[in-house]
Order: sequence, then C-alpha cells, then structure tokens
Amino acid sequence: MLRDLNHNRLLRVAGLFTWAVIGLPLLMLSLAQVEQLAGGGARMGLAWGAWAVFGLSYAWLTRGLGERRIRAFDHLLVLLLAGSAIGISYYSQSGLGSILLMVVACVLPWLLPLWVGVALLVACEFVIVPVYVRGWDFTWVEAALQAALYVGFTGFAFVTGFVAHQQAQAREEQRRLNAELRATRALLAESVRVNERTRISRELHDLLGHHLTALSLNLEIASHLASGQAQEHVGQAQTLAKLLLSDVREAVSQLRDDDAIDMRATLLPLAEHVPSLQVDMQLPVQFVVDDPERAHVLLRCTQEIITNAVRHSGAGLLRLRYSQDRDTIRVDARDDGRGAEAARVGNGLTGMRERLAAYGGTLHVETAPDRGFVLKLELPLADATGLRDAARRGEAQPPA
Repeated sequence: MLRDLNHNRLLRVAGLFTWAVIGLPLLMLSLAQVEQLAGGGARMGLAWGAWAVFGLSYAWLTRGLGERRIRAFDHLLVLLLAGSAIGISYYSQSGLGSILLMVVACVLPWLLPLWVGVALLVACEFVIVPVYVRGWDFTWVEAALQAALYVGFTGFAFVTGFVAHQQAQAREEQRRLNAELRATRALLAESVRVNERTRISRELHDLLGHHLTALSLNLEIASHLASGQAQEHVGQAQTLAKLLLSDVREAVSQLRDDDAIDMRATLLPLAEHVPSLQVDMQLPVQFVVDDPERAHVLLRCTQEIITNAVRHSGAGLLRLRYSQDRDTIRVDARDDGRGAEAARVGNGLTGMRERLAAYGGTLHVETAPDRGFVLKLELPLADATGLRDAARRGEAQPPA
C-alpha cells in the first residue's frame, strides 16, 4: 500500500494520523479539567472545536498537494490552520497546539513563500508562550525557552517539507525535460525520414532518369536504322524504356509529395502528464509541415506556451487549438489563469515573437484580470516571395 503513495500523499496521511492521535491526550485533558476546574467543560468544548477545524482545514489544504494551483482561499485556510492549533493550546492549557504546528510546518513550503512560512511558524510558537506561564507555572524566561525549543522542532519539520517540495519541483522539471526530449526526438526522426526520402528521390531522378532517357534516345535512333524483325524488337524495347521512365518519375513524385513532417507525433507528447495543468490539445487529423525549420518553430512555441501556463499564469486548464490551411498554420491558446492588466513581455514571449518573425509569423497576446491569457499565433508555410511553393508545384508536374 505504501508503494502506491508518493511523498506528497504520504505527508498528508502522516499529518492526519498525528492530528487523530492528538485527540487522545485531548480527551484525557477534557476529563481532568471538567472535574477540577469550573467552566472547564466549555473551554474543552472550544478546544475540541479547534481540533475539528484543524483536521478539516488540513485535509482540504493537502488534497492534491503539489498537483493543483494555490488560491487566495488556501492562504486563508493556512491562517485558520495555524489559528486552530494555537486555540487548542489556549483552551486546553497544554502544548498540544505546538505539536500540531509541526504538522503545519511540513506543508507550509507547498503553500507559502519560504520566509513568510518561517515568520508565521516563529510567531505562532511565541504566541503560545502565555500558555506555558499560566498553565504550567513557568517564568517568562522558561516559557520563552520552551517556545524556542518548539521552534527548533517545527524548523526541522519545515525543512523536511521544504526538501520534499524541492524534490517534487525537480521531478516536475525532469518530466518537462523528458517531454521536450520525446517531442524533439520525434521531430528529429521525422526530419531524418524526410531527408532520406528526398535523397532517394533525387538519386532516382538524377541517375535512373538520366540513363533511361539516354536509353530511350538510343532506342529511337536504333528504330530508324533497324529493319524487319529487329525493328519490331527495338520498338518493344523503346516502349518498355518509356514505361520504366514514367514509373520512375511517378515514384519520384510520390516520394516528394510525402516528404512532410507529422506534427501530431511531434506535439502530442508535450501535453502528457503535466502536473497541476490539464492540456486540451486539438490538432487537425492530417497535420503535416513540409519545412523542418517551421516545424521546429511550432514545437518550441508550444513548449513555451505550456511552460508559461504552469509557471506564471497559475492556470488549471490550457486549451490549444491548431488549424492549417494552404498558406498558414494558426494556433489559439487559452488558459483559465489569473490574467493581468497588461501582458508583461518576458524572455519567453520575446523568444516566441523572434522565432515567428524570422518566418513572417506573428504573435498576439490578450489578457485581463481573472480572465487568463489568450495567445494567437500565425506561421506562414511559404516564404514571402513564394519561391518555395512555386518550386514544389513545378516538381510535382512531370516534364513533357
């Protein structure tokens, strides 16, 4: 069973187990205070309420830990989680809240920036100092030392959670690099296939086509010089030579018509297993690009869009729509992230614009607060002069 738990889920289970175990000494304190102190029952009722709030808050915060984006509501729950731990100590007049703060310390690196989490933990531990003074008859110095001791324990727990968080980030970075490597390998394989087919078509055209043409010309001369039965055989050989030359030209045309890169095999690996982000990628059924350099531009732009959605947009869903006509490939990317007042152009967007501009393409960015980001890309399939397409159309037509 434990093999099926990654360290994120294991941290959640361990925290909930500690919270449940804290209920046992809390029950013993409840029985003791009800018998010894007036009004102890009401105070312990509040302690049990704080205990229940802690468990519910922790269970909510740790669901999908590391696999979902953190919202403002989660930050409020962090304060409620820490406040309920402090409340348990105040209402029960014990150090049980400090123990629960160790549980809080394990998950804070996933929910808050580093120094904000450290400051919150230290503040919470020293807020409990009056409990040690009133409930345990400590002096203020002894109570401060007791709080400092718990700060050390919570610090150790915080570092443990921080290391787990770093490992999760490293694993995500490794997954992203593996996805990019698979996509690049697919693009390289497609490029090698295209280059090999192009080489074979050129060899067929230059070698066989040349020799068959020479053979046809010689047979044409021989048909005029021969007579009788020999002329009949020369005519048959001439017909076979012309058919063979036609077959070679047709084979060359088919090879050149099929020298396109399959973009579905190249782009789909990028959308697989992206944590905290669902990528809905829709591609045309027949999505091919003739130019390997343009295919590389499309691959890198897709990578950058997914990376920006994960790191900067805070999105949970990214929709990628690809369309292709005779002259242009269009990409419409929309996420449900936090958005912004205006698009901040960083290195990622600048690099995308530069890649697209090198081939006459364009990039438009639209955003608004709480409406996510919309990116619209256009990548022409032909150069500005149109010479490349004209050359291809000329090659597709067999010579007279």
